[in-house]
Amino acid sequence: MQLGAFSVSLAVKDIAASLAFYQKLGFTAFAGDQDQGWLILKNGDCVLGLFQGMFDKNTLTFNPGWDMNCQTLESYTDVRDLQKQLKAHGDIEFTMEAEESGSGPGFFALVDPDGNPVLIDQHV
Repeated sequence: MQLGAFSVSLAVKDIAASLAFYQKLGFTAFAGDQDQGWLILKNGDCVLGLFQGMFDKNTLTFNPGWDMNCQTLESYTDVRDLQKQLKAHGDIEFTMEAEESGSGPGFFALVDPDGNPVLIDQHV
């Protein structure tokens, strides 16, 4: 199962302070809009999302259809197909589900056994 690009989405209280902190660790912003409360940072292959007021908890995020530079992949498994594969296991609880028909952007969310949110978020 290919889930796409991986990042950690951090629920931050002050996006400017968080940006300044992670810049000291060598991260640079390469996507997002600080005025809208979200930025995507990179340091080598490490990707962090800073989200102020959007998430209750830090979240593991996967983006089907994207590589680590947010570029569309030639081939990928659609988010709806990933959801069907996971539902076939029968023992995974979804907190949000993608519409089962259609194509293009969509998302679903799960919680792992330790309570960590997992977001599968397709933008293409």
